[in-house]
Amino acid sequence: MKIVRRIGASPRERGSVSGQTCPDIFELQDGRFAVIGTDSTEQLDAELPSDAARADYERIVVISRETLIRAKADIPDA
Repeated sequence: MKIVRRIGASPRERGSVSGQTCPDIFELQDGRFAVIGTDSTEQLDAELPSDAARADYERIVVISRETLIRAKADIPDA
């Protein structure tokens, strides 16, 4: 598994003081995406809609709205 590129603006470009520990999105070599965010599994698991499920090895990760909006232009359409 290898990170190919960042999707969207870097944490520093989004105003992080340290520019290091903030939500981030990366495209992987195989076309999947990796997300750095806050693990909110315990808080949101019971809130999932009835047609959504999470495996034991999966986590619900929260990123800021700005992180996703700034990544939108870099997300491929197909």
